[in-house]
Amino acid sequence: MTESNGANPDEGTISHHAAMPHDEAMPDWEKRFRAPRVSLPDWAQDAPHRSLFVSNATGTYELYAWDRTTGAQHQVTDRPNGTTDGVLTPDGEWIWWFDDKDGDEFGIWRRQPFDRDESAPSGPDEAAAPGLGPSYPAGLALARDGRTAVVGRSTDEDGSTIYVTRSGEDPVEIYRHRESAGVGDLSYDGSLIAIEHTEHGDAMHSALRVLRLDGSAVAELDDTKGGTVELGLEVLGFAPVEGDSRLLVGHQRRGRWEPMLWDVASGEETDLALTERLDGDLSAEWYPDGSALLVAHSYEARSELWRYDLASRRLERIRTPKGTVSGATARPDGSVEYLWSSAAEPPVVRSTSGEVVLDPPGMKSPGSVPVEDVWVDGPGGRIHALVQRPAGVTGPLPTVFDIHGGPTWHDSDSFAAGPAAWVDHGYMVIRINYRGSTGYGREWTDALKHRVGLIELEDVAAVREWAVTSGLADPARLILTGGSWGGYLTLLGLGIQPDAWALGIAAVPVADYVTAYHDEMEALKAMDRTLLGGTPEEVPERFEASSPLTYVDAVKAPVYISAGVNDPRCPIRQVENYVTRLAARDAVHEVYRYDAGHGSLVVDERIKQVRLELDFAERHLGR
Repeated sequence: MTESNGANPDEGTISHHAAMPHDEAMPDWEKRFRAPRVSLPDWAQDAPHRSLFVSNATGTYELYAWDRTTGAQHQVTDRPNGTTDGVLTPDGEWIWWFDDKDGDEFGIWRRQPFDRDESAPSGPDEAAAPGLGPSYPAGLALARDGRTAVVGRSTDEDGSTIYVTRSGEDPVEIYRHRESAGVGDLSYDGSLIAIEHTEHGDAMHSALRVLRLDGSAVAELDDTKGGTVELGLEVLGFAPVEGDSRLLVGHQRRGRWEPMLWDVASGEETDLALTERLDGDLSAEWYPDGSALLVAHSYEARSELWRYDLASRRLERIRTPKGTVSGATARPDGSVEYLWSSAAEPPVVRSTSGEVVLDPPGMKSPGSVPVEDVWVDGPGGRIHALVQRPAGVTGPLPTVFDIHGGPTWHDSDSFAAGPAAWVDHGYMVIRINYRGSTGYGREWTDALKHRVGLIELEDVAAVREWAVTSGLADPARLILTGGSWGGYLTLLGLGIQPDAWALGIAAVPVADYVTAYHDEMEALKAMDRTLLGGTPEEVPERFEASSPLTYVDAVKAPVYISAGVNDPRCPIRQVENYVTRLAARDAVHEVYRYDAGHGSLVVDERIKQVRLELDFAERHLGR
């Protein structure tokens, strides 16, 4: 057994690129992590020339402000473990950002002026919502008046609470409930707030409520009632027009996500019937003038954009390359900016005008190999798998089964530095959109209830069987790996399917489900109660059947585990319980602990972790 503890370097604003190896000497897999990246820029509703984005330019992911009129950019946050949660006020005057401690996701909102004087003495940004103590964030909505905000909070003691804050006044609580809830959107005139809540106890399917800012109720929309199947709703945004009481809502009434309009004043619902013309899941946001919707269409691990004119009901395709659009926004001039990538091509922010919107200077990321689509018959229906193989190499190959987290998420034809690193080292990589994944309809997503983990592993086993019998994968060199929920499925799979895997690599996993439940943040407790049908005390047999700790003594393969010591989602104590059981029988394993939360925002730390994983595989598996 080998154990090591890592601490993230305190890099501040000093660029470490000068200390890196020359580009020619650096392997491609490392370049993909180090190459500067940017997120899709957000922009201020009433000051669209002011934008906010995330970049790893200094070696740590931080927030940056961008004045499009002057072209000036400046770094907003500077913390050892990075910052990614930030919002511009509609007037563009302030930047709100969430301040937690070393990635534990528990903290307060702070703010600084957009045009902060860089020559001013440095110091902590001011508390944006004085009077509110630390919490887990549960949504934020900022009013156009520049002084009003609606802040969603979650704590173990209070459950979910929502407060209205105004400059110079004490916060006013307008909502409280033990179950999960969060802020959706604030109306254009700032008089109404839409929230998502799960007071009915099903954390996978939210209901909607619209409140005035004094807390009085205006309207309720709940698709969990009146039927044998519970359906979810989500807030997509109020109409950006003065006096318009329409709320854009996502619903699942036809078995998948699609948008509709709900007039919260009259109660009228307008069915857009987009799924009659498009397969797959649909989401949408308003064009800034309220005349049309920007529709995001996700189908079979790829996505595209459409413009839907509300007056003519005309649906028009917005041309984007084949791959994945991971974010898009309509600008006041009618153009659309979007963040696009594919498995072979690194992410880029483009506009429908054809130009690259934001291109960070410095080293460019190498590409990777394209993804191949495979459909495998499984016990619950056809399973979609995405396969990447080293170019010019035939099987049988050492193969990495890289299992995505979530579980309500999905792998897509998008750029990912982790899988590309394995491909560079001669491995085939297979990613599986098992039951529980999004993008394949509500029934596929909801299928994992009660037999949590076991159902997903049935789908993993079916794809494994295909990979081996097809001659592509070497059955003696199969690695099961993943992060978060994928890390959980890795540890569970090593115990339930001990003869199927030669190696296991689990990042920030659930390892001991009962202890994880008691230690994790309140919102995740609610999700676990939904998935398993109760608490560990109410349904102990389900928690036992779904916990990797139950099967730890059956594990045969060498195991590598990495965990953040401040992780609120997969807390460290339950990982230690699992490791203690491995050590008690001298099982081959290694543990790496690092000073962050549910993953790291420090590039050097990410590279270190990938290097440790590759080295572990090389030592125990060879090639």
